[in-house]
Amino acid sequence: MEYSILADSFEKMESTRKRLELTQMLVELFEKTPQEVISKIVYLIQGKLRPDFEGIELGVAEKLAIRAVSKSSGIAIKKIEDEYTKGGDLGHAAAVILEQKTQTTFLVENITVERVYETLFKIAKLEGSRSQDMKIKYISSLLNDANPLEASFILKILLGTLRLGIAENTVMDALAIAYSGNKENRKLLQNAYNVSSDLGKVAETIALEGIQGIEKFKVNLFNPIRPMLADRVKSEKEVIEKMGEEFAIEYKLDGERVQLHIEGDKIELFSRSLEKISSYYPDIIEKIPKMVKAEDAIMEAEIVAINENTGDFLPFQELMHRRRKYKIEKAVSEYPITVNFFDVLYCNGKDCTDLNYIERRRKLENIVQENEFAKFIPMTLAKNENEIEEFFENSINAGSEGLMLKMLDKPYQAGSRGSHWLKLKREYRNELGDSLDLVVVGGFFGKGRRTGSYGTLLLSTYDENTDTFPSICKVGTGFTDESLDQLYQILSPKTTIKKNPRINSEMDADVWFEPELVIEIVASEITLSPIHKVARDEIRKDTGLALRFPKFTGKIRVEKMAEDASTDDEVISLYKGQNKAAHDKNLI
Repeated sequence: MEYSILADSFEKMESTRKRLELTQMLVELFEKTPQEVISKIVYLIQGKLRPDFEGIELGVAEKLAIRAVSKSSGIAIKKIEDEYTKGGDLGHAAAVILEQKTQTTFLVENITVERVYETLFKIAKLEGSRSQDMKIKYISSLLNDANPLEASFILKILLGTLRLGIAENTVMDALAIAYSGNKENRKLLQNAYNVSSDLGKVAETIALEGIQGIEKFKVNLFNPIRPMLADRVKSEKEVIEKMGEEFAIEYKLDGERVQLHIEGDKIELFSRSLEKISSYYPDIIEKIPKMVKAEDAIMEAEIVAINENTGDFLPFQELMHRRRKYKIEKAVSEYPITVNFFDVLYCNGKDCTDLNYIERRRKLENIVQENEFAKFIPMTLAKNENEIEEFFENSINAGSEGLMLKMLDKPYQAGSRGSHWLKLKREYRNELGDSLDLVVVGGFFGKGRRTGSYGTLLLSTYDENTDTFPSICKVGTGFTDESLDQLYQILSPKTTIKKNPRINSEMDADVWFEPELVIEIVASEITLSPIHKVARDEIRKDTGLALRFPKFTGKIRVEKMAEDASTDDEVISLYKGQNKAAHDKNLI
């Protein structure tokens, strides 16, 4: 397939923010795509080469890309850097530079999607002392044969700066229309994606085998399953209203949720966001397979840092010391952990997600040999508010965040958020329920001691209905010098000149970020806002909702994807709940 077709489509997609238009453009692109190439196209649309859990990254720095453009064009690096500085987009700068190309290539090979993909894959795999030179060679070989538009998007993919504003849901909509003629089949694609976490594989299957192939998708070892999520509640009374007569309650630990895939002595760990994190936990890799009495299994657990002397749970941030490439052995000894199991999704070759909660918990307890390192998350059954309250206090006293509440007769719904699982946290029990996980989408440069970093951040929720990130507040309090520096280091690589099309904000930030990083915020209340976009027109026409006096709690939720952030529906529920509480208070 000619790469020019893909480049032309990318150019059109960059020109719109409307989801329906983007969906139609994708449908048209898929209809032009040979079946054997569709998975590559879907990966490239997402700016990647393989699914996230395989951990394949291009790792190309701007300076290296500039050297490759210089080598291909014969134009000085300084001139390329000046053009880049002018527009802030190296892909666009390369297109301008290559229009002025001074070197002539006599034998120009045709640029195909397959060639671009395979070359990028080679670049991603390069290691060693000569890898930088080889990367330049591979990149310039593509640029030699590419026209300016093609070169622009080759570089954007390489640098991770492709900004199409297309999320997984939009891709699945387009695949359903293009290959089945019916958008309603999106639900089947969603189910296949939930158990495979591989959108390229889903695309290839529906292209080659149709809906029949999609219906055959099943859980496989070492392919992470997209995790089931929970709605929040603010009180024991609300739990009873939603849960029914009897339900399970578990401690909600303040750790890192992990999915463990085990086959014999082989084990891989995946984070909540499906990142492979095995290298951070060599103690789990060594110990856990010996404690599992099954030929193979996929289980979920919470990794929690502990005080080795007392055995008490420590806050989530302590686990971040494990997130390092070097001196892992030192981190293991300085920051001990426990692995706290709470679910089993696959066991001895059989999918367990269709089993109800009680059956899964019983199976889990039969296959894991508990000790001081591997434990089960404490669980009991409850029927009334008093039993919830008692277990809640025990949870808090043990150093947990609160409770998870689960319906006994429901299966594991991969990738879904709903009322089958609820969470009741300590801070949800006041009038507002004011702890929110929000996405950092923009930054404002600091002054005074914050000069050189971001003094204030623009935050958003995630709107599941429109697949966008509407703004909800700016936050500038709660930051320490250390946290500001940490956030600056994390956010700087995500900076983009243009606002991502999925960000819905009237405010103009000094810089925009890709909507990826999630942080935890508390606030005094939720108010109506003529500026912010959360729940726009839902409560009052031309008005959204915003947080009053927001404050950063210190928690950077690196284990969460942006789509796992607090939703518009949650904010609306909290807003109505605080107003009802205020009304009830006035009646007393």
